[in-house]
Amino acid sequence: MDSGRDVGRDVGKGGDRSMSGRLGAVILAGGTAARMDGVDKAGVELHGRTLLEIAIEALADADEIVVVSPHHVATARPVTYAREDPPLGGPVAGILAGVDALSVEPHLVAVLAVDMARVTAHTVRRLVEAADGHDGAFLTDADGRRQLAGVLWMDQLDRVRSTAGDPHGMALHRLLAPLDLTELSTQGDEASDVDSWADLHRLEHGPDQQPSP
Repeated sequence: MDSGRDVGRDVGKGGDRSMSGRLGAVILAGGTAARMDGVDKAGVELHGRTLLEIAIEALADADEIVVVSPHHVATARPVTYAREDPPLGGPVAGILAGVDALSVEPHLVAVLAVDMARVTAHTVRRLVEAADGHDGAFLTDADGRRQLAGVLWMDQLDRVRSTAGDPHGMALHRLLAPLDLTELSTQGDEASDVDSWADLHRLEHGPDQQPSP
């Protein structure tokens, strides 16, 4: 019997969505970090922990985690590494490469960008709850912009990927457009990400502190 995490009640919409469903996770860490001198973001430290460790902690409820990245960073929890083919294919190619690398197909998959350092396990649990009765749920910031933090039912992801075409360079909204997604407003600074060294400094020291020239 599958002993995976509880990820939601049976909503009677395509596939098995029982309380015994498995939760898988994909961490997207394969970007170019152009505004950070091409550094491997996964290994960047915030308060003494790498961004990858922070992301893994946020996905504590996942049965299995795949990190989509060309680089390997030491982690306390074992993870699987995967890459898009060809590399640098964007978020859609990364998500699908990550899902394909899961050893057991989950009922629900969480997707998280490695630089969203204020997403926590509580955030992910709220997303799982919000996805109940929908095809998935994603965080949206104060301006209503969808963030790279969400959950998708695998049966629905499989449905849309089968007709989406080449994922390389595909915009995420194009893949997700056919899905019934609910939007979850961020709490506090959950939408904060690390796109630059200044962003990292603000998360490290607070918004009122300016980095040294």
